[in-house]
Amino acid sequence: MFRLDSLNLRSCGLAVALAITGVAAFTPSSPAFAQSAPQPRSLPDFTDLVDQVGPAVVNIRTVERGRGTPRNPHGGGGGGSGEGQMDEEMQEFFRRFFGVPMPNVPRGQQRPSPRGERDEEAQPRGVGSGFILTQDGFVMTNAHVVEGADEVLVTLPDKREFKAKIIGADKRTDVAVVKIDATGLPAVRVGDVSKLKVGEWVMAIGSPFGLENTVTAGIVSAKGRDTGDYLPFIQTDVAINPGNSGGPLINMRGEVVGINSQIYSRSGGFMGISFAIPIDEASRVAEQLRVSGKVQRGRIGVQIDQVTRDVAESIGLGRPQGALVRSVETGSPAEKAGLEAGDIITKFNGQQIDRASDLPRLVGNTKPGARVNLTVFRRGGSRDLAVTVAEFEQEQARARPTQAPEPKPQAASPAQQSIGIVVSELTAAQKREAKVKGGVRVESVTDGGAQRAGVREGDIIVAIGNTEINSVKEFEAAIAKVDKSKAIPVLLRRGELASYLLIRPARG
Repeated sequence: MFRLDSLNLRSCGLAVALAITGVAAFTPSSPAFAQSAPQPRSLPDFTDLVDQVGPAVVNIRTVERGRGTPRNPHGGGGGGSGEGQMDEEMQEFFRRFFGVPMPNVPRGQQRPSPRGERDEEAQPRGVGSGFILTQDGFVMTNAHVVEGADEVLVTLPDKREFKAKIIGADKRTDVAVVKIDATGLPAVRVGDVSKLKVGEWVMAIGSPFGLENTVTAGIVSAKGRDTGDYLPFIQTDVAINPGNSGGPLINMRGEVVGINSQIYSRSGGFMGISFAIPIDEASRVAEQLRVSGKVQRGRIGVQIDQVTRDVAESIGLGRPQGALVRSVETGSPAEKAGLEAGDIITKFNGQQIDRASDLPRLVGNTKPGARVNLTVFRRGGSRDLAVTVAEFEQEQARARPTQAPEPKPQAASPAQQSIGIVVSELTAAQKREAKVKGGVRVESVTDGGAQRAGVREGDIIVAIGNTEINSVKEFEAAIAKVDKSKAIPVLLRRGELASYLLIRPARG
């Protein structure tokens, strides 16, 4: 005797009943079938991609010589990803389950020397990944993979090994280019990041924990993640671990769209969130490194901040966009162009600034000496300013000016009392020190609304809403006109920085 599965039995019974009764409601040509859910897609097959791109992905090992540092054969490099820092649990895993040493660690060097024994000879420093850009031997990787290395060794998938020369490395973007003496090498194809879509399948090849030519895959989780000051990272759920850094992120057309660079982790291992440098950004940096060994960046000399939704709505900007200028450096291109603290830069050379982080990226990618147009929002309207971009240099420490004598506090007028602050006129010395043309000084804060907004004694109020303030009289006139049932936007200076604060007067 045999048993029939109940589900199959019910399916067969339904089919027989339909056949007997001649019911046509569920025939393939009926509307019910036409409205059925779309057929599920099959999972992708990455084998062709591995064959296509794999030969151009390399393993990178670095060596440090004669530093007198404690011996650590597992390496010490790797920046945020911790390349080469193999913990003892991983070593024990390989010894117990595979009966072999950790890959790329010579037998006899599996355990750290007791008491931090020092070794003046060459010491393995770290393990990372890279990929071949050109057939004549230029290789791209992460800057943190080769940082501090005295010797860089590049191993190809066919087991050939070369000593590489570091052509250049840029810490700000974490991009480096090294060169090996070889020709006729397999090179990767560079893809178009602008066509990359969230949810798209991608693949990574690298050397996690020194395990060469390891393939992992996942999807694009997000684009434009702001985890660096010059880069909008690609976020994926591709498994990335120490040793993957510098390896390629590959789309389903076999094109490199990013460099695997960072992971978000509380344990040091992969937790489902990894970040890759977009290849278009990396290629711009790599080209400059190949030509001159360094990266030139533009600067205009401003300190910026985000524009909040409340501030944008209260001053008539509409939606939160642009970069709020908090300070303008003396003698900078921005000052020469007429930019002021409190301005909101909404466009740079015609390109929209949606977030404050967009501005340093656009300015940094502009060639020094170029003359570009800035669109700024000031006092309720937009205006264009022409600025000549300078070359980025390390900021020099500036001596702070001596404190000017302060006027004695004055009694608060009814207008001042209505928003809970007492103000006074600015002296000429105070204006020079604060680098403002006008404004009034906050002598005291007497109301909870102003205190909650963050107004402090010594702040300089330069505008109420979109009305400039040059005297106490103008301040009181502006206060008299505002709708006190709504939040009052106040542009103030505190030291060298400008900020918008929203004062919500207490209701009587």
